[in-house]
Amino acid sequence: MARLNAESARIPLRGILSVTKKPSPISELLHHRARNLSKGAPVSLPIMASTTFLLPGDPDGSHFYARNGNPTVESVEAEIGILENAETVLFPSGMAAIAAMFHTVLRPGDKVLVHADGYYNVRALLNEHFAPRGITVETCPTAQMADADLSGCRLVMIETPSNPGLEVCDIAAVADRAKSAGALLVADNTTATPLCQQPLDLGADMVVMADTKAMAGHSDVLCGHVASRDTSLMNQVRGYRRLGGATVSPFDAYLLHRGLETLELRVSRANQNALILANHLLSHPSVQTVRYPGLPRDASHAVASRQMRDFGPIVSFTLKDRASAEKFIDNNPLIVPATSFGGVHTSAECRVRWGDHVADGFVRLACGIEPSEDLVKATENALRDISPV
Repeated sequence: MARLNAESARIPLRGILSVTKKPSPISELLHHRARNLSKGAPVSLPIMASTTFLLPGDPDGSHFYARNGNPTVESVEAEIGILENAETVLFPSGMAAIAAMFHTVLRPGDKVLVHADGYYNVRALLNEHFAPRGITVETCPTAQMADADLSGCRLVMIETPSNPGLEVCDIAAVADRAKSAGALLVADNTTATPLCQQPLDLGADMVVMADTKAMAGHSDVLCGHVASRDTSLMNQVRGYRRLGGATVSPFDAYLLHRGLETLELRVSRANQNALILANHLLSHPSVQTVRYPGLPRDASHAVASRQMRDFGPIVSFTLKDRASAEKFIDNNPLIVPATSFGGVHTSAECRVRWGDHVADGFVRLACGIEPSEDLVKATENALRDISPV
């Protein structure tokens, strides 16, 4: 359990670099491939850019067609599997991973309960493509998920911390209630990453992630994954990918691999920046509200502290109106006005432009890996010309 303040933000992620008998997942990820190399083999991961593989006689080879498997992609799945401590299947985007999970689990007549305040495309996918096929879709705010009525549910989906409002739900409590109701629990762990939070350890049946964000970390590749410790479920997910054709190219898998090698360093710096920046925003007269689970006064802090090692790179805050929010973003030289998060550059946007149920002046700020003092100074300067509340 992590309890951080501005001073302790300089400490690396606890639980990741601690001294244990077994190497940390990060060390395992960095060295697992090298342990199996023969003399003269390449240390860096090769890009196996082949769709076809030699297959004389019966189809019993390890590889025969890239839709069934590719060595580069499988290497990266193994790396993420080390972080998740679970079987992992890669997809060409986070939404492709979520769609595959829905297609695998849901059948006509099923009911799914999904977050009302998490990533909006998940609800759009369910309402536009699954509800017309006889799936009942119900929603619940993230903060109320632990008390939601789960009766009759086939699937419960949570996103914690939620995007963009950073609400948190008790994963273990929801998992217990889902199990009692006979439902599967899937957790979108994109905001936290496996370094900060392990939903599978807390009882979730599946995890989905947009690896486009922090896992790849350089804003240059779309990827996503599904992970689970239930082999039967993962066989179904893998089978859907093979039949549906939602495969990752070896080039994209390689880019994701490169990002994973620096994941702990980037996440640690971005989380540090978020905590420091959130504390600065708290005292600024132009800022109406600040949400960050790492702040002791945040409504989600108690639950987040029980289940998270660290609190993520995103800070959400509200200025008096959208004009003020846009002015702040435009005037900050260390902010890229863009959607998405998890990259090396700090980015921000007014989420109201996407139709999220937020105030007009709501800003989702995703911290990058800039030096903390530079980011704080640039933010203070950008807020200087913003009128107080």
